[in-house]
Amino acid sequence: MTDTTTAPAAGRPAAAQPPVALTVAGSEATGGAGAQADLKTFQELGVFGSLALTCIVSFDPAEDWGHRLFPVPQDVLREQLEAITAAHELGAVKIGMLGSPATIATTAEVLGRLAPRHLVLDPVLICKGQEPGAALDTDEALKAEILPLATFVTPNHFEALSLSGLEEISTVEHLAEAARRIHERSGAVVLAKGGVRLAGPDAVDVYYDGETLEVLSEPKVGEVPVAGAGCTLAAAVAAELAKGAEPLAAARTAKAFVSAGIRQRLVSRAPFDSLWQGGSAAER
Repeated sequence: MTDTTTAPAAGRPAAAQPPVALTVAGSEATGGAGAQADLKTFQELGVFGSLALTCIVSFDPAEDWGHRLFPVPQDVLREQLEAITAAHELGAVKIGMLGSPATIATTAEVLGRLAPRHLVLDPVLICKGQEPGAALDTDEALKAEILPLATFVTPNHFEALSLSGLEEISTVEHLAEAARRIHERSGAVVLAKGGVRLAGPDAVDVYYDGETLEVLSEPKVGEVPVAGAGCTLAAAVAAELAKGAEPLAAARTAKAFVSAGIRQRLVSRAPFDSLWQGGSAAER
């Protein structure tokens, strides 16, 4: 049998290879957030996605949809990262839910050696609905071990408060100050998300890279957060950076992509809606 799988047809140029992005994140069973959202975002934006799974998160419908967290063993996580980094030249890495100090240490060790050009951190300090006090050790480990490796950080309202040390973020000016402080602390580009948490008709995020400060806004679609928005935003930034975009252009594209996904959100029997990563394509 003739092997024709590796050569293009006669007279036809070989297809251009897509850039590769890695997400280090947890599985979220409903598909609305976590690794599922990241991989769908990569695919929609023309990037080949790979995954190192850190944990499995499943909501409990019998207990007010609280989180159930099942960590992946550290040797399994390490072996995933070993395989991915050996197989692919990574255009960007996105870090999402890590979930424990041990997972943070393993991820920091591997990525610290790899030193990817673009490392986008969605600083998931606690799961929605989780008691803050139950995750303080994880929060502190993330700030100490992962934040210094990041080149781009996308904190939500709660995370921006924690990372900046501000007592209140209720205005765009507060959000801009949070972005400045987080940049000073980390050296990373910051896209601080106000979303629906700030009063007014628009969902507002603030971009700051040490020189340029830009307010990104889109009309709000309701006043309730949508599952997967934060994961998708960070994954979209990573995808655009992997494709060669400058950080501000990546932030603008990600904001528009997420806004379309929120407008085209998926309604379910859970007490939250989920962003649809196909929303942008559906609106073309």
